[in-house]
Amino acid sequence: MSVSISMYKSAALVLCLGVTGCAMTLAPLPANDAKEQVIAAERAFAKTMADRDHMAFAQYVSEEAVFFSGPTPLRGKQAVVDYWARFYSKPNAPFSWEPKEVEVLDSGGLAISSGPVKDADGKLIATFTSIWRLESPDTWRVVFDKGNPTCQCDKP
Repeated sequence: MSVSISMYKSAALVLCLGVTGCAMTLAPLPANDAKEQVIAAERAFAKTMADRDHMAFAQYVSEEAVFFSGPTPLRGKQAVVDYWARFYSKPNAPFSWEPKEVEVLDSGGLAISSGPVKDADGKLIATFTSIWRLESPDTWRVVFDKGNPTCQCDKP
């Protein structure tokens, strides 16, 4: 009888640890480590455009993503991926982007990146701002993304 009780206690302990482990939040990264990860993720994300790899693009988009890419915000990964397919359909990339500024919350789980967007000829056409979330260890995904065209205003 004591063997079976011991087995039940062991099983309960394993179950408890497993459930607790699943419920735990991600441990925060040191700010510099998190910042370097986001910079690397943003560069890899941008490289998907240069490489014409739409499937790789999708890996960087969160399931909850909101992208301001068209006339109304795109909500959810599938809507974003479907809309952005148009930018991957031709042999040459229509634009490129790169991070210029990246900041990470002290908690290490949320970051912002921004930088220039250039057309195929290298001319600055916009700036982008993306909010990245650490969704699992070493896995950052974009939850918000918005581009803003450069001003074509005549300066007096």
